[in-house]
Amino acid sequence: MDSERDVDFRLRLADGFLGEARDDVTRARWRSCVDNAQLAVENAVKAVLARFVPVPRTHDLVTPLDGLLASGRLTAGERDVLVELRQCATELGHDQHVRSDYGEEAAFRTPWELFDAAEARRAMTIAEHSVTLARSILGRAGR
Repeated sequence: MDSERDVDFRLRLADGFLGEARDDVTRARWRSCVDNAQLAVENAVKAVLARFVPVPRTHDLVTPLDGLLASGRLTAGERDVLVELRQCATELGHDQHVRSDYGEEAAFRTPWELFDAAEARRAMTIAEHSVTLARSILGRAGR
């Protein structure tokens, strides 16, 4: 495992999805913005996880973050950042991934019916924050 290459790769993914989310907002593609913002958060979290542990193949990253938080391997500053990053992963994690891709099947609502401009902008704000947090804990300047 080459963790630094994985960190860089995941940060590039996070930046790419964040860029697409920004573009989606300018084009009023609310569902697409939420979907891309979720992937930006997911890859920002995976970049941080890659520094410490193998990256799990899942959209639900709260459990791996909890494991890392409980491991005792983090400095106090890293722990504080990880707690914030965990909140981003909770707000824009697996559940939003499912909603932005599949909608709400039980209510027969498509993904395009679920999201509006306010939700898209909120998702983008969370994504921007998560990428900033990941870069701060990884010591990587923004691009």
